[in-house]
Amino acid sequence: MCAWGRLVDAFVWLIAVPLLLAALAQGVAARSPSAARVADTLALLPVPATALVLFVVVAAVLPKLGPASEAALRVLPVYIAFAIAAPLLGWWLARRFGLGAAAGRAVAFSSGTRNSLVVLPLALAVPGAVPVLPAIIVAQTLVELLGELVYVRWIARWGSASGGEESAGHSSRNHDQGR
Repeated sequence: MCAWGRLVDAFVWLIAVPLLLAALAQGVAARSPSAARVADTLALLPVPATALVLFVVVAAVLPKLGPASEAALRVLPVYIAFAIAAPLLGWWLARRFGLGAAAGRAVAFSSGTRNSLVVLPLALAVPGAVPVLPAIIVAQTLVELLGELVYVRWIARWGSASGGEESAGHSSRNHDQGR
């Protein structure tokens, strides 16, 4: 199989098909109370599942990372700078667009987080990418996860010093305007 074929194959089976299945499952859950209960129960699994996937990926890729560790270390300052700057920029933009504190925190948190593990299967399908590309993606994922631990404490405080949470009326008024 050619390089593009491996890349397309990885994209289809590891990203597109699971995404379509997730959309289908959400559609079924919206129409069926029992499916909604199953979905609510399964909604508890992403964090432990992500941790398990990261553990398996790191365990599988770690033996191959030796030659690529220097490349991974060179990009760490960029990832750390992004982890600091992105939530600050997200918060600033949210405030400039008049979003309330809760929405601003959501924008700040989500701007600082990406799921680099999503692109790892694609990286592994690129000929000659191993070990450098997976090492860089795993390093970025580790910085992101450590950043998320900090964000949970750090971003949670944003907006609360300036009068606390917006009132329920203000929050629902903004929500209604968005419809």
